[in-house]
Amino acid sequence: MEEAKQLFKKLKIYSLLDLALIVPASYNDTTLSTTLEIGKVHTLEAKVIESSVYGGKLRVTFLLTQSGRRLSSTFFRVTPYHHKLFEAGSSHVIQGRLDEYKGYLQMPQPKSVKQIGKITPKYKTVLKESEIASLMEVYITEKNLFDEGLDSKEVATLMRVHFPKKMDEVYENGNFKPEIVEVLKFVEAYNHLRKLRGKRTDFPALRALNGSIEPFVSNLPFKLTKEQQSVIAQIQQDLSREDKAAKRMVVGDVGSGKTMVILASAMMALPHKSILMAPTSLLALQLYEEACKHLPKNVKIALVMQGKAEGTYKEADFIIGTHALLFKEDLPEASLVMVDEQHRFGTKQRQSLEALVSPGERKPHYLQFSATPIPRTQAMMESELLDVSLITTTPFEREVLTQTVGREDFPDLLNHIKEEIAQKHQVLIVYPLVEESSEVPYQSLDESREFWEERFENVYVTHGKDKQKEKVLLDFREKGNILLATTVVEVGISLPRLTLIVIVGAERLGLATLHQLRGRVGRNGLKSWCYLFSNNAENFRLEQFAQTTNGFDIAKLDLKFRDSGDILDGTIQSGQRFKWLDMAEDESVVAYAKMRIKNVEKS
Repeated sequence: MEEAKQLFKKLKIYSLLDLALIVPASYNDTTLSTTLEIGKVHTLEAKVIESSVYGGKLRVTFLLTQSGRRLSSTFFRVTPYHHKLFEAGSSHVIQGRLDEYKGYLQMPQPKSVKQIGKITPKYKTVLKESEIASLMEVYITEKNLFDEGLDSKEVATLMRVHFPKKMDEVYENGNFKPEIVEVLKFVEAYNHLRKLRGKRTDFPALRALNGSIEPFVSNLPFKLTKEQQSVIAQIQQDLSREDKAAKRMVVGDVGSGKTMVILASAMMALPHKSILMAPTSLLALQLYEEACKHLPKNVKIALVMQGKAEGTYKEADFIIGTHALLFKEDLPEASLVMVDEQHRFGTKQRQSLEALVSPGERKPHYLQFSATPIPRTQAMMESELLDVSLITTTPFEREVLTQTVGREDFPDLLNHIKEEIAQKHQVLIVYPLVEESSEVPYQSLDESREFWEERFENVYVTHGKDKQKEKVLLDFREKGNILLATTVVEVGISLPRLTLIVIVGAERLGLATLHQLRGRVGRNGLKSWCYLFSNNAENFRLEQFAQTTNGFDIAKLDLKFRDSGDILDGTIQSGQRFKWLDMAEDESVVAYAKMRIKNVEKS
């Protein structure tokens, strides 16, 4: 047992199904061949007619017992053992690839097989062949697989994969048969979901929260969308419990009205306090402005950022801030903690936030918000760790036309930019780099700056390393015509007059980033344009992107065009790369696996 534990550690596996999912890379089959097919590996009974040495190579002529045909073999790496083994008159079972030369059968360097009719799986792992084989023999049994909650078809399939009786049970044209792949997909999803579920821990809440959202909702100048209403209802359900602190992630596409959900949640917490942490002071400021505008006047709101605190946060009902909150020793106890764009905080910051607001056994209700849509399949996976809500629609139809353009379109593009500025609209141009680089075939921010500044007024420039970037963005929002930037503008500040964005070298960016950038324009229902500038305008990926407007569909496209492992490494805790499961296509497999886990738990 102890020895097996060490081997499991070497294989980096934690569950029986992890072991079952290490499937053979190939099989060695010593079943006698009944037909002869050129180019395939055969196992044949043969008798040595004669053998001779020629130029250091051993040549052996065999007579095939079954067909009576002759077959010649050449051995290149010859040892005394070969001479002794293939003496004239000796009988063998030989295995190798069958070739034909001028009508004569040949088999270069065949092996002499001791045991006939055996199929041996070959595993590619860090262990020795014998070690992995013995692990499979001991642990992969029907009983163990049934104990994991698999059904008889799944158990039979896994047993066949590891211990096949005939090759055509498992292989078709050299690959696993489609029905086997389907089972492997399911087992992979089922195993992963069970592991995630094991990681979830729930705590009792500090208190149940039942504040009314009515005073806030009835004063809004617009009606909340159906999806906003249903997510708010889910959160009300979460917060009304005392036995279990809420843990929910709300994922909304760019412009889906997440802020209203945040404000409604703060209302539910009243008369108790709530805290919201945002990754940048710009985002915090913007959320603060929205809160002051829409929340009832009797709700005390405070803003805490590095170097300044608006309003006295000790008395406030709703405290909004950046990670500067983490350095306030005297933060009041909050019954609800919310984090916006959580993935942009370091793990350390997230942990200190938790520590800061949880005095003991009981924890505050916890909500996190994200504007980076994730594929539904992934949302289903994540929901084993915490509850997930998706907001897939936007409050108003955004009219954003996306087009790929090249160098030859530049004069037209310039005219369009002039027209938009004439209407008091704003333009954003995103460059791939700040400084010139021989690696990238596009102009950088520094190189193009002069061109724009000579031709236009009120041109603002910022990038990731710019210490002043938040001030630049705020100044641009009020007074600017054109903003030149790198991708720093992707999340956050709302620029209501922005109607045209040009993304230079668009093919170099992931679709999710392009979608976030495109989300900067048309925020107020103004007709807008997103131009993808590329030296190679014939780009299938960009064309697909231009035709897709929903962030959740974009996330799915992004998966199709990249290795699904990339997208999962950051978000799924174990950084698991799936071998069989396709996150873009196999939503139904994951849904079925979730249902099966629930049923196993009930029984």
